[in-house]
Amino acid sequence: MRYGQFCPIAKANEILGEKWTILIVRELLVGARRFNELQRGLGMISPALLTTRLKGLEDQGLIVRRKINGQKGFEYFPTPAAEELMPVIVAMGEWGLCWARHNITDDDYDAEFLMFYLERSIDPAKLPGNETIIRFEFTDYEAQKNWWLMVHTDRVELCIKDPGKDVDVYFTSTVRTMADVWMGDMSYRDAISNDSLKVVGPPALTRNIFSWLTPSIFAESPRP
Repeated sequence: MRYGQFCPIAKANEILGEKWTILIVRELLVGARRFNELQRGLGMISPALLTTRLKGLEDQGLIVRRKINGQKGFEYFPTPAAEELMPVIVAMGEWGLCWARHNITDDDYDAEFLMFYLERSIDPAKLPGNETIIRFEFTDYEAQKNWWLMVHTDRVELCIKDPGKDVDVYFTSTVRTMADVWMGDMSYRDAISNDSLKVVGPPALTRNIFSWLTPSIFAESPRP
């Protein structure tokens, strides 16, 4: 879309204003590199539209596409032009916390989207041993109540089927409660005190959860 104006806001919006583009940039800036990773973080976008938007960002110099060595497919890397959008993305998120939260509906609390971000937020280096199994049970999510994160020394795997291993930490809550805690709208202490969240596991892991489960970048942002 062209606006026919020399205003830099208009020119920026010609690149970033199309549907899904800002969210694609968000995913790239938080570390998504492959097509399937981008799809997981975006959820409802069609593969054809994602392909079109990536091509447009490449043409505008915001991403570089590289062939994956020895495999099919490509990886996508943000250029300096895209990386300089990080403060813009954060500012949009903080604006949304203050002025757009009233638009959130129950349907927006999606367990798969939440678990994808929790998977990204685990720091394996902060967990002792070679493997830690974490189970999340969402009491309000009938389609898929139980989710597992298998944390290895160098990676984190999300499982929707029981991996058949001893669980180290159990989380039980609604999707909304877990999202609110991770986002910083509610503290672990308050959620546990009012029984909206149950956490079971050894004290060394449950005493300071955010030491290994990094909170959202908006956890400390101001609220209205």
